[in-house]
Amino acid sequence: MYGLFRFRALHWQLLLVSVEFVLLLASVYAAVVLRYLGDAGAQDAFRQALHWRGLLVAAMLIVSMTALGLYQIHLRAGWLGRLSRQGVAFLLGGIALTVVYYMAPPAYLGRGVLGITLVVGYVVVALWRAAFLEFVDADLFKRRVVMFGAGECAVEVSHKMRRRTDQRGFKVLGYVPVGTDPVSISAPLLLHPDGALYEWAARFGVDEIVVGPDDRRGTLPVDALLECKQRGVAVTELTEFFEREAGRIKMDLTNPSWLVFSDGFNSSPVRRTIKRAFDVVVAALVLLVAWPLMLLTALAIRLESGRGVPILYHQERVGENGELFSLIKFRSMCIDAERDGVARWASKNDGRVTRVGHFIRNARLDELPQLWNVLRGDMSIIGPRPERPQFVTDFNTRIRYYRLRHCVKPGLTGWAQLRYPYGSSLEDAEQKLNFDLFYVKNHNLVFDLAILVQTVEVVLFGRGAR
Repeated sequence: MYGLFRFRALHWQLLLVSVEFVLLLASVYAAVVLRYLGDAGAQDAFRQALHWRGLLVAAMLIVSMTALGLYQIHLRAGWLGRLSRQGVAFLLGGIALTVVYYMAPPAYLGRGVLGITLVVGYVVVALWRAAFLEFVDADLFKRRVVMFGAGECAVEVSHKMRRRTDQRGFKVLGYVPVGTDPVSISAPLLLHPDGALYEWAARFGVDEIVVGPDDRRGTLPVDALLECKQRGVAVTELTEFFEREAGRIKMDLTNPSWLVFSDGFNSSPVRRTIKRAFDVVVAALVLLVAWPLMLLTALAIRLESGRGVPILYHQERVGENGELFSLIKFRSMCIDAERDGVARWASKNDGRVTRVGHFIRNARLDELPQLWNVLRGDMSIIGPRPERPQFVTDFNTRIRYYRLRHCVKPGLTGWAQLRYPYGSSLEDAEQKLNFDLFYVKNHNLVFDLAILVQTVEVVLFGRGAR
């Protein structure tokens, strides 16, 4: 029973979503009681047609909270930030439900019942989250991990995953020096197993051994690690550990054989067909909703720049398998932004950006014409962002495995856009590649849907816009 509570991040996410769905459904029924307090007949009549309406309300609010990033594993926000996000999520959910009621009147719940549901649901979800996050952050319910290695590779865990939100699913008990690797970990964190490794691990309640020495040639106790694995102690490579817990692939810890033999990189005909259908459907739906905004954006650009100045901007980008295509955007810079022909990163408070351009960049309206690129097959809805050929040529020679990000079509939004701010340097490109390759390796329909929904948070809060 003790071990059952050491769930991985996905497990506690599923538990969090499931309980909140039940709480929101219960809030609908509680709202009916409060709205028609003292009128048992009205309550009974309302309940008879309430079931599927309650499911709709709960589902819509769960989607809204997902869109605001409230189910992200590594959400770094204080309680005020979480409550604010939840408030915005419930507001958006209420607006979305109002639109649904307008389009499908039989789904109508009633203004009073809906209003009370939103208030009651907000309170009970906030209280549940306060208790739940204390629960999952308790060391008692985390996987107990020992790092096998104490050199430069292992120290990446203490440097890159040092926050409490980064270690939500595990607790590092310490680091075991291996072979002749120079020790880079402070002495209080070092462990020195005595006797048989499995017996020592059982005595300390170790759930997982993460293997990450700087040099593993002839230094690993393979037989002892195999015994641990056979007796129920998980044995994991450091690269796999980072991938699982941080949602990225650490390129400086990765070797070609791991990329070749590890799971993922699914590019089967079935997956490609599903992804293409997803792209076409989503692009068509977004166009159906966003065309008035696109017309207003075009009008604003024309009014600011005058006649004869192009509204759209075409730029060459690198697509799938390194093929070039013409990306379409609303023009947000002055027409002579690169009159010398030299490609430049956009910078903060870039003087080349027009007044209208500044707004549409923050609101991501300048990206909407790329829906045509999606329908044409140059891009996907979800994928690594396409870069300019001049930058890609440089990155291919200076960044290891950079070419791998072109195994899939570039996207309007992607995993790196959710997890890393706007990049404007070689170092930023290296960091974003960690997330892009995680997507390339693990992409599937459910992952695409999750990224699409969470992109709403990026748009609302303007993260990464420049």
